Amino acid sequence: MKLTLRILLSAIAVVILSKVLPNVSVDTYITAIIVAIVLSFLNFLVKPILIILTLPVTIITFGLFLLVINAVIILLADKFIDGFVVNGFWWALLFSLLLSFLQSIFFSVLKDDKKK
Repeated sequence: MKLTLRILLSAIAVVILSKVLPNVSVDTYITAIIVAIVLSFLNFLVKPILIILTLPVTIITFGLFLLVINAVIILLADKFIDGFVVNGFWWALLFSLLLSFLQSIFFSVLKDDKKK
């Protein structure tokens, strides 16, 4: 149940960002849910591999290279999912930053609600 709610909140964040950012688009709400699932999958499987492979660069940049890895994950999702379009690296970077921000807000509200 918790995973389903997190996926749905991530999908809502994807829809919001597709409305706000001009070079990011999602065709349908179902596509947004698929984007949330694929991003979760990529973050679980591909991101750790990329972090290990780029560890020296990440250390030299004091972790800022992780932003590049996040943008690459978004661009990979763009390639895998029909109906999800991100036009360019910089838009993927901005999308990943704002997605993380929205998810942290949504998940913190969810966590606070469970405490009550």
